Amino acid sequence: MIEFWTEWGTDITEAFWQTLLMTGISLAISILIGLPLGILLVMTRKGGQAENRVFYSIVNTIINVIRSIPFIILLFLLLPLTRALVGTTIGVEGVILPLVVYTAPYIARLMESALLEVNKGVIEAYESMGISTTKIIWSVIIREARSTMILGLTIATIGLIGATAMAGLVGAGGLGDLAYQYGHLRFEPVVMYVVIIILIILVQAMQTFGNVLARRLRKD
Repeated sequence: MIEFWTEWGTDITEAFWQTLLMTGISLAISILIGLPLGILLVMTRKGGQAENRVFYSIVNTIINVIRSIPFIILLFLLLPLTRALVGTTIGVEGVILPLVVYTAPYIARLMESALLEVNKGVIEAYESMGISTTKIIWSVIIREARSTMILGLTIATIGLIGATAMAGLVGAGGLGDLAYQYGHLRFEPVVMYVVIIILIILVQAMQTFGNVLARRLRKD
């Protein structure tokens, strides 16, 4: 084991941090896009505070189309756009755009589902008091739905970690790239097993953290 870590420890550690970097940047941007989209979907749907069937139908269709494309296909589909915008299709920089395009619609749908679970009676009570729609959204709906939203973001984060692993096929770096380049192409199965174990631990840690945080927010 010591001999293995001496040989592969640096590569595994670097790949681990690359995975966290890809996940963190992509998740942050995806939340900035997905959360407002989720709110807009709730507001503009039939019976919403700002009902707009045309806008809802367009955004809803775009989200459904993107979500129906497997990430590995979306990754290759966006290579020309990524190269045009970023200047490269490899490394962390070259995979952020596909990861965001893949994750943001998923988060938007999860946020929509979470916000729709808020009791309509609570919303109507605040509306009857003359409170503005903006305050109701941020101070009532999101507050009531925050526990479910955290669970949704946890699911999205775990899915994003899986996507970063697949991004290794285009030289994005990270644990997926390490497993593919060395574990598969160079017939080093131990490297692949170690990567799998690290990913399992990472996912379990994320899920546990999300569950604990959601539970605490539910009690507040």
